[in-house]
Amino acid sequence: MKSIIGKKIGMTSIFGADGRQTAVTIIEAGPCVVTQKKTVETDGYNALQLAFGDKKEKHSLKSEIAHFAKANTAPKKIVKEIRNSESDKNVGETITIDIFAEGDSIEVVGTSKGKGFQGVVKRHGFKGVGGQSHGQHDRSRAPGSIGNSSDASRVFKGMRMGGRMGGDRVKMKGLKVVKIFAEKNYILVSGSVPGHIGSIVLIQK
Repeated sequence: MKSIIGKKIGMTSIFGADGRQTAVTIIEAGPCVVTQKKTVETDGYNALQLAFGDKKEKHSLKSEIAHFAKANTAPKKIVKEIRNSESDKNVGETITIDIFAEGDSIEVVGTSKGKGFQGVVKRHGFKGVGGQSHGQHDRSRAPGSIGNSSDASRVFKGMRMGGRMGGDRVKMKGLKVVKIFAEKNYILVSGSVPGHIGSIVLIQK
């Protein structure tokens, strides 16, 4: 699986030769440095460790500085491990946006926006009860009964209720590479990807 770490820049739209408009997400993908290569013989599995985004040395631990020094690179902000990677890169080499081509089918993994504590209408799509006029009351967005007083006399696990929403790991499948700007390390992906502007995503081919 070919992968690269990127940063979400924002969204825009482009027009094709047929005049059709397509919403796209701009991602700054790479360059990523290979900082460690794990094998079955040494670690019990195959994986490639990628690092992205420079970090000041004064903000890094001594152990981090020593680890990145083995790859002849400066300390990095983001480190991710790619299992069963198809890349033949060695430690210290760089993976760039060149591993993708326009038209490729990809998956993007990221962390969704955090929305804080939300009720059941927004969190689970409950319809609510009663009208929104002619004598409003405070129960129109309430979940209703959550238990059974005559049988179990308790609330079952998994009951859909209000709570923290967002901040989940999300994988978007079936996306396409629409356009690549190699000189800026920008890749335009069809549709939206999880996360806020500036969030870190993983692009997988």
